Amino acid sequence: MAHAPLPLYRRGFGETMRRDAWWIQPLVVFTLLLSFVVYATWAAFQNANYWYGSYLSPFYSPEVFGSSPHALLGPKPAWWPAWLAFSPALIILPFPGLFRVTCYYYRGAYYKAFWADPPNCAVGEPRTSYRGERSFPLIVQNVHRYFMYIALLFLVILASDVWKALWFATPSGGKQFGIGVGTLVLAANVVFLSFYTLGCHSFRHIVGGFHDELSKHRVEQVAYDCASCLNRWHMRWAWTSLVGVAFADLYVRMCAMGMWHDWRIV
Repeated sequence: MAHAPLPLYRRGFGETMRRDAWWIQPLVVFTLLLSFVVYATWAAFQNANYWYGSYLSPFYSPEVFGSSPHALLGPKPAWWPAWLAFSPALIILPFPGLFRVTCYYYRGAYYKAFWADPPNCAVGEPRTSYRGERSFPLIVQNVHRYFMYIALLFLVILASDVWKALWFATPSGGKQFGIGVGTLVLAANVVFLSFYTLGCHSFRHIVGGFHDELSKHRVEQVAYDCASCLNRWHMRWAWTSLVGVAFADLYVRMCAMGMWHDWRIV
């Protein structure tokens, strides 16, 4: 029995049969991501007000070179090019930044919000061909798994910053244990970043995905299940950690500028 070929209909840009407000989601994503990029870029180039006592902004941690007591190798080195703007944040921010940019969730989010590829599900996009992530430049997204290792290292460094934020200078020049609001802000940032990073698809694959029969490897099974539990909320942790790291920088900055007072809880 012969069948007549059905014509393939391609939607024009923005064309859809959806009756809901489909444009709200990409608009919100566009606004939030753009706001974070603008703020993070501004904060990184400030090279000031990024530390307050034992608090260090996560945008500047680890501070390899810098003017604060947290600098590992002292002030800006003499060999730094005069024509190149200097900021401790510019040395380290590309690493966690590239981890986020290449994240599987964020890819889908900014493909829709910034590139309209597509603007949303079942909505026409402004291009007629699809290249995918198998050719340049999007094939570079595969570096995500390697930046994940660096992100894990950053969790250890930021956790160390929380430990340092538990010790406050005394009038005699010593250190005294205490907990301030800033301590809790920095600790919450580490928790949110940990949930986001440890729920990463690449991390889940590393801790358990190499085995064909995972049930025969008890330790890897437990690690895989824990990562899978976090992965179910990966989108929520992605946004929570994004807001959390920006607020942590803002809190330290406001305290350093004298605009906010760090209330000591203990």
